[in-house]
Amino acid sequence: MEGYVATIGMFDGVHRGHQFVLQHVVDEAHQRGLQSMAITFIKTAPQTLTPLVQKRILLTKTGIDRIEVLMFDDSLKQMTARQFMEQVLRDKYGVKVLLTGYDNRFGYNRVEGFDDYVRYGKELGIEVKSLPPAPSKREESCVSSSLIRELITDGNISEANELLGYPYTILGSVEHGEHIGTKLGFPTANIVVSDPCQLIPAAGAYAVKIRMENSVEWKHGMMNIGMRPTFDGQHQTIEVHVFRLKENLYGQQLQVAVVERLRGEQRFDSIEALKEQLRQDAEAAELLLR
Repeated sequence: MEGYVATIGMFDGVHRGHQFVLQHVVDEAHQRGLQSMAITFIKTAPQTLTPLVQKRILLTKTGIDRIEVLMFDDSLKQMTARQFMEQVLRDKYGVKVLLTGYDNRFGYNRVEGFDDYVRYGKELGIEVKSLPPAPSKREESCVSSSLIRELITDGNISEANELLGYPYTILGSVEHGEHIGTKLGFPTANIVVSDPCQLIPAAGAYAVKIRMENSVEWKHGMMNIGMRPTFDGQHQTIEVHVFRLKENLYGQQLQVAVVERLRGEQRFDSIEALKEQLRQDAEAAELLLR
């Protein structure tokens, strides 16, 4: 049989809640002899968890057969839910079954709900099914991208990672900095994020894993995010120290998986005090990453 079992959404973070829905889409497609599809969007946002390239990788890992990315432009914004189901889902992509999250809404102003989608689906030949919330260890709330953003902004990276189902990862390139880390005995790679809209965790020191360009190996290290108050810094920097690395990283694209926050940002009274704290941070990170 030709056609797709599909789901739609921003899928920012492709977190456990998204993974729950996507796994049901894959299973439903297999049961019906159809292909599975995830339809997502490019939309301007001040804080995103996953740049598009990373989102595609995470969606592919779920086993979805086809990923379609739509520009969330004015024409799409003004489509009613029924128009979207007819013109995009049915006519453009051949969707036979639409699975939606329990709270997912789409269409102009999102004024319609699940019962409306079911009714439109019957008229258009699309079966519409709803899924329950994904299981979560947080009893007071369900997994959501907004909750994960809040946790990362607060520096609660371990809980954010639990909801994501993987370590929150920053993508960026290595550019020349002020070489302060080298003078302190902890040479660092100055990271410039690939997507300026990607959410940066709260200031502080973190245990991280780093994957370099054209490599499959994750190396251990630590990262510092902040204004470098000890040196009266005027802008935020993201600096990564890779343990036992002699390779020159300038110009490389890195993936930095943020595993755990070690401490908040601090100002030190002396360079020696800072160097001692960095030594302690390195020891703590090594223990966490074993």
